[in-house]
Amino acid sequence: MAELGRGLGWRRTVLARRVVAGLLVLTALVLAVRGPGAVSSAAPVVVAVRELAPGSTVHAADVQVRAWPPELIPAGALTTLAEVDGRVLAGAANTGEPLTTVRLAGPELAKRASPGFDAAGVPIRLADADVAALLAPGRLVDVVTAGARSDQPTVLVSAAVVLTVLPAEAKPGGRGRLVLVAVPRAVAPKLAAATLSQEVTITLR
Repeated sequence: MAELGRGLGWRRTVLARRVVAGLLVLTALVLAVRGPGAVSSAAPVVVAVRELAPGSTVHAADVQVRAWPPELIPAGALTTLAEVDGRVLAGAANTGEPLTTVRLAGPELAKRASPGFDAAGVPIRLADADVAALLAPGRLVDVVTAGARSDQPTVLVSAAVVLTVLPAEAKPGGRGRLVLVAVPRAVAPKLAAATLSQEVTITLR
């Protein structure tokens, strides 16, 4: 019986050693696959919590700050609600999608849309609201206004880049739709002033 007990004890010891060795091998494989530095803490990122239409104004209830693995966060991702609240969305955003600096109307979007020159974003209100249906972000247009005579149109800006088109006003008798365009910074004040006193339209390129 003593010999039998010693045999069983030896077998248990061997089995335990094999289990420990197997666990060590498994741990080594996991670490090898993940690689050095793979273990990382989560970072905050602002994501949409519902479908957002292009040109819509983002409110705090439309987004949420969530913790994401840093390696999955896109460049330029926004991290606080204050950075997006009240901003205009240049393109549609899906539920769960991170919001970045180039997805919102602002200096960064104008710069990216017009890499060849120092750009600024200018909102213009179209005389014919139906023209807005033909526009999409990235489209090149000329901004035109009528002169003293209707047969003498004046080109205010050539090759402006459409950044976004805001939704039509819901109230009856609403004015023409607003379109945000990127133009050279030097002509932006002139264009902004012209749209306050004159009706403008665009021609498509």
